[in-house]
Amino acid sequence: MVSPEDVLAFWLDECSPEDWYKSDPEFDAIVRDRFLGAWQEAQEGASGLWLTYPTGTLAYIILTDQFPRNMFRDDGLAFATDHIALAAAKMAIDKNWDMRIDEPARQFFYLPLMHSENLANQDRAVRLIHTRMPQTGESNREHACAHRAVIRDFGRFPYRNAALGRRTTPAEQAFLDAGGYGAAIRAQQAAAEQG
Repeated sequence: MVSPEDVLAFWLDECSPEDWYKSDPEFDAIVRDRFLGAWQEAQEGASGLWLTYPTGTLAYIILTDQFPRNMFRDDGLAFATDHIALAAAKMAIDKNWDMRIDEPARQFFYLPLMHSENLANQDRAVRLIHTRMPQTGESNREHACAHRAVIRDFGRFPYRNAALGRRTTPAEQAFLDAGGYGAAIRAQQAAAEQG
């Protein structure tokens, strides 16, 4: 049985911040081997007690928002528990539980908002990272602004279309052909340098 402490020890102590966002099949396999069962339990509603305190909620969000992106890379299952991660994140933020977690781990309360295909959630992610991550938020702000720009332009993330079986529009295909998310990040970097 995986505990919240197991999730946090792995993600925050065993892993480095570089591990959190890299695409590495070997690392993805480690996450899948260690946490697939716990993710399935959370998906089925069996991890409610995790949501009764700040560090448990942080572990729940990592389990349901971050780990699926490793376990099911390029598959629609990568987003299957986004909705429950988002609900947990909103609840924790409303209780100010995010402020009881030190940076940079605090960012994981905001990533479900950043992963949402809803502009209001995107706006909130940018605002929270700007106001609640003064020490380590610069890179996160850049990514939050890039995510928000994509949602403003398309109302969804075109680079998820294939995994989710969605039809890609000509405008989305042009965006993908021009570099997709990487191009969105470069545009944010250029804007930051100019202003």
